[in-house]
Amino acid sequence: MTQDTLSEAEYDAITDAAAHWCMRVHAADCTDEERHAFEQWLDAHPLHAFEYEAMLEIWDVAEHLPRPEVDVVVPISRSPSRSWRHYAVAAGVCAVALPLAAVAGWNLGWLPNSYQHFAATDNVRQVTLGDGSQLELNLNTELTFSNYKDERRVTLEKGEAFFAVSHDLSHPFVVRAGEGRIRVTGTRFNVWMYEDQVRVNLIEGSVLVTSNTALSGDGLRLGPSMQARYKHGDYMPQISQTYPNDSALAWRSGKLVLDNLSLNDALPLINRYLDKPLMLNDNATGAIRVGGIYNIKEMHNLPSTLPKVLPVYLSRNKDGDPVINSLPQQPPKS
Repeated sequence: MTQDTLSEAEYDAITDAAAHWCMRVHAADCTDEERHAFEQWLDAHPLHAFEYEAMLEIWDVAEHLPRPEVDVVVPISRSPSRSWRHYAVAAGVCAVALPLAAVAGWNLGWLPNSYQHFAATDNVRQVTLGDGSQLELNLNTELTFSNYKDERRVTLEKGEAFFAVSHDLSHPFVVRAGEGRIRVTGTRFNVWMYEDQVRVNLIEGSVLVTSNTALSGDGLRLGPSMQARYKHGDYMPQISQTYPNDSALAWRSGKLVLDNLSLNDALPLINRYLDKPLMLNDNATGAIRVGGIYNIKEMHNLPSTLPKVLPVYLSRNKDGDPVINSLPQQPPKS
């Protein structure tokens, strides 16, 4: 299962496995070895955990479905044939219960009727979601799309994406990034995320941005040429105006533009492209300013370039991460 958009057979296989594990981990005779195998399966692919969570919802709904008038009696036995019969009966019950519960889950807005997972590693990637929305994914970006009855939902797991959302007033489009949420019906906007920092740039239409989904309210509304920023712990996003030549979308042309930024502000933009993030030795180093236009595919060369253009040198901390240090100032000549 190496492709991002799974085939129907692969998706069905994961759903079947999720149903099997849901039954086994709830069984009284589930062994420690089985639970360990379940944990390994759960971690093997992002969709495994998603399908298992969906199966738990189905399990809970199935618990409230009407029971058959005739009870099925399964003899308690450890023989292989009867163990298989026990599984076959359980599978038969699930074959009836799961479709009914899945429909109930969709109607209640609990379960999606489609799911897509996308990733971009070494190249910018263009994708089309199931609702027709067009996305561009920057390098090192990963996201999922789920279609629910009451909303279309994207979870940005890491990186950056540009959205051209298909308009549907009755079916809002929601992007979850960090602790916040961006809610639209149809528009064009960009979402950048690094660690707990999120930045939203609106190009066309309008969006509602909240910095914490645990808070009440729909958040703040952005108009075209506006930007919202938030990070962990922010009660409200910070809103600012952008300009026609704003460089936030330069990545779509393969570029990162640093417009005379302090290293404090520049490093989050740089580090999201690096395997090992650059660290700052102190506040004085963070105040040093940097500019230039860089190829996003060659960002791995930037750390070794910085000492050639800035009054800094690189060292390593105990974890092996590169650290930027400002050069000692030369004392004035007497």
